[in-house]
Parts: sequence; structure tokens; C-alpha cells
Amino acid sequence: MVAERARARDILIGIDAGTSVIKAVAFDLGGRQIGAAAVPNRYEAGEDGSATQSLQQTWADCAGALRGLADRVDGLAHRTSAVAVTAQGDGTWLVGRGDAPVADAWLWLDARAAPTVAELDARPEARARFEATGTGLNTCQQGSQLAHMDRTRPELLDRAEVALHCKDWLYLMLTGVRATDPSEASFTFGNFRDRRYDETVIEALGLAHRRRLLPEIVEGTETTHPLSREAAAQTGLLAGTPVALGYVDMAMTAFGAGVYGGGTDVACSTVGSTGVHMRAVPVEAVHLNQEGTGYVIPIPVPGIVTQVQTNMAATLNLDWVLGLAAEILRDTGHAVPLSALIGRIEDWLHASRPGQILYHPYISEAGERGPFVDAKARAGFTGLSLGHRYPDLVRAVVEGLGLAMRDCYAAMGTLPTELRLTGGAARSRGLRGVLAAAVGAPARVSAREEAGAAGAAMMAAVAVGAYPDMDACVAEWVTPLLGPSEPPDPALAEIYGCLYPAFAAAREAMRPVWQGLDAARRVATPGDAASSRRSTP
Repeated sequence: MVAERARARDILIGIDAGTSVIKAVAFDLGGRQIGAAAVPNRYEAGEDGSATQSLQQTWADCAGALRGLADRVDGLAHRTSAVAVTAQGDGTWLVGRGDAPVADAWLWLDARAAPTVAELDARPEARARFEATGTGLNTCQQGSQLAHMDRTRPELLDRAEVALHCKDWLYLMLTGVRATDPSEASFTFGNFRDRRYDETVIEALGLAHRRRLLPEIVEGTETTHPLSREAAAQTGLLAGTPVALGYVDMAMTAFGAGVYGGGTDVACSTVGSTGVHMRAVPVEAVHLNQEGTGYVIPIPVPGIVTQVQTNMAATLNLDWVLGLAAEILRDTGHAVPLSALIGRIEDWLHASRPGQILYHPYISEAGERGPFVDAKARAGFTGLSLGHRYPDLVRAVVEGLGLAMRDCYAAMGTLPTELRLTGGAARSRGLRGVLAAAVGAPARVSAREEAGAAGAAMMAAVAVGAYPDMDACVAEWVTPLLGPSEPPDPALAEIYGCLYPAFAAAREAMRPVWQGLDAARRVATPGDAASSRRSTP
């Protein structure tokens, strides 16, 4: 199929603007990655729970990544058939007159909307909102943040003409078009069944009087807009190059890694700093849990959506437990880089017995959002005894990630029959073995290096006619990169099957403890917490 295509325009570019880095990745029309460039991202985090990012700097960094890609791929501008953009999800990027930013963006990490989320969730309309969106309300989302701004910073919304997400902002800078995509539009303000805005949802959020801020919804596999002259001058690409608006990064990463295609009841987990757990199902098969948590996110296939549960922290837990050892070694004059300790995880797993200690991996200062929402949730060990040593703690943290993954999939209905993994942690065979056993399903690892950028580029491939539909694109871009099936160890799966009920019961029992700890911390640290801020790479 690929050999028959014209070679004058033989490259697709996928942009993936994450929280920590912005990547521009070039693929040939058959899905082979041929070049990549990245620029570090930065945001400001405050002790008041704020997490903000400059819109102008984000665009400058995106343009810089595209220029860097041109340095790595010969003739990039003239060879590019289309560009597609995805980015970090949720958050609020307000734009006003002349497409100028109103203020720095509130990121998905921003926790300031917590009081408003609690109030909105207590309203009688909350369940109707959840039934329409399939998505539990949390502080990450634009709907929550806009509702909170409306109460506490209404002047921001008064000056805004449109409320965008990160990828939408970059699309605006690339094309001059204010728009969003069906995924973020429907899980925030709409209905996953028709992928349109839902007035019941908007009213439940108390935002009917701010309805004008919601942009047009554009389907990126069908509609593109030309790269503007201004953007061409800044990126080095050719004006008029088609640009496709991708879906949110969670959906694009899972799509590029294999959440859709090649089997029934397949699940895909991205095990990175955060944990994202997804399964693709027909709209009519969506399971909405009674707790009202998780997301339902459309993917660029008609009639198919993903059910999603997300952990605020995944490998951040490993960074923490390994960081403890690194600090102790450094303080005793034996400094060891964290990368060296990561290589020891397999040894520590072999040196410890499974299922001895429970660990709840809620290490994020923003608490947890999947499969329950609690901004006060915190990590902890249960079951320590005198005989336990450091390898046991490391194993408990790894097992905690697996049990938290199972917790998320259990909230979507039955457990999956195949688990596809992506993210840096998926490279560890020992960790894969724990995750597979915790879920009770064979694991396959995607060899795709940049799954998010690939998922976006796949949308562009269909939009410009390189493939007739997404199924044909998946068959060439995704399926061949899936590794062999790795069945779970039966004995380990049995242990975790017995351990999981205790894991779930313990996290429920801990909720009043987390509340008490939060109250105690507030007494112990009086003063204006917002006055202390830090810059985060």
C-alpha cells in the first residue's frame, strides 16, 4: 500500500506537548519513525495547589521543537504531507481579544478547584452530568476549573473569548482557528454518545452563562486547516500544510500503543509518571460505575470510546522509594545516581517475597483520581514487621502499582483478557510480570517509541487520504509493533487475587485517616502557603 503512494510528500509530523516535554516526531506514511526533536516544558507550582504554564512560552517551545526536527530530517518542510497535534489533557487555557492569552494556563495538576468540585458533586444534577459525560468530576478538568474561576476569579472569564486546552491553543497558533476535539469536548462538557456539547452538563456545572467560551468541535480525521503564514515563519514548515487537531494525549498514546484493534476486551496501560488505564468498547457497552469516577473518552473510530481510569502517580512512587536509598547513600559519602538504582529493581524483586506488604501508591500531593477521587489521599505501607528490609519495600511499591491498576480496571467492569503496556516502566520484565499477575491477563509491550505523537499522526494520515480509515492505519502502524504475549505467573496471580480485596478494603478504611492527617498538617503549617512557589521542569 505504502509503495504506491506519492513520495513528494512522504512525511507526517506528530506533535505531543506533554507536561514535562514537547516533542515533534516525523513518521513515514507507513508509520516508521524517522526523526524526533524535543524541548523541555516548564510550569510554576505553588503550595496553594496551583500549577500554571505560560501560553506564549508553550507555543515558542512547540515551534522550537519543529525547527529542531527540521535539523534532523532532510527536506522536512517540502516533504511534510500533514501535521497533527495532541497535548496534555484537562486544564484551562484562556484566550482573549486578538488571540492573546488572558493569563497563564491552569494545568491538569492544578488543585485549586477542589472546594468547587466537592460542592458540584453534592448537587442533585451531579449524576445526570456523569451519565452524559461518563466522566467523574475532579480538579484536573476544565469544567471544574471554569466553575471555580467563575466564583473566585470572574474577571479572567470576563476577559476571555474562548476556553481552550493545550493542544487547542497550539492548533490556534498553527492555523489561526479556535477549536477543540470531540474527546475533550465530550468528557468535559458533552455526551460521549454523540460527541457534542450537552446543555444539561453545562448547566450542572453552573456555566450556562459562560457558554460562549466553548469553541467549535472539529473531527481531525475529516477536517484539517492550513498552516498559517505566521506559523510557517516560526516553525520552518510551508504555509498551507494541512494541520489536524488530534484527540487528547491519553487517547492518542493508547491508540498509538494498541488500545484498539486485534482483539476483544483488550486494555492498554501507560505506566509513566502517572498511570493511565484504558479499554476500548462500543458506546453501548460502556460501564458507568456507581461511584461516578473515571473518564469515557472517544477515540477517532465511529461508535468506539475508551473507558479510562487514571492514577495521579505511577512511577513517581518508584522515584520516591529509590530516592530514599539514593539520599542515604549520598549522606554516607557513597553517591549513586538514581539510574543505577533503577537497574537494581529486578534484583530486589528476586530478593523479596510477594504479597507481604500492602502499599497504596497515592504519593501525589494532589491525592488520587482513579478509581476514586480524594485530594487528601496519601501513600502508605500496611503490614510492616521487623523482618522486612529495603527489598521488601521496593517490591511492595511495585505491587502497589499493579494492585492500583487492577483497582482501576475493576471499576470499568470485568478485568481485561489482554494487557498492552507502554511507558518507560514497561521495559522492566520484572515489573511487567507483577502488572500482568495483578490484572490476571497476559501482557504485550508496544515497541512504539512515541505513541502519543504516532496516534496524532495516524489521524493526519487518514485526514489526507493516506489510509481509507483508522482500521487500515492501525493494521500497519500499530499491530506489527506489538511484542509477544507474556502470560502471568499462575502462582503470582493467585497471590494477588487474594491480596486485592485487602488492598481495596484498606484504602476505604484509610479515608478518614487521610482527612485527619490533612487537618493536622494545616494546623502545623499556618500562614500563607501560596506565598511559596517553585519552578518545575
